[in-house]
Amino acid sequence: MSGDFLHILKPKERQILRTIVKNINFKHYPKEAITDREADKFISVLGPVTVEKLLKVGKDNKVADL
Repeated sequence: MSGDFLHILKPKERQILRTIVKNINFKHYPKEAITDREADKFISVLGPVTVEKLLKVGKDNKVADL
């Protein structure tokens, strides 16, 4: 059931989440392993409540502008 919410995210929201995941959760991964697809897979297992909180933090801190 997790991941069913990803299709309702707006492109800007998805980009904010990808940026957060890539910069925080994947910071020790090899650069070639850090892709949008891998970030999306990571986001899908977080669940909607966590994603909502990450989006709030991302929007409040203007992560999309980085």
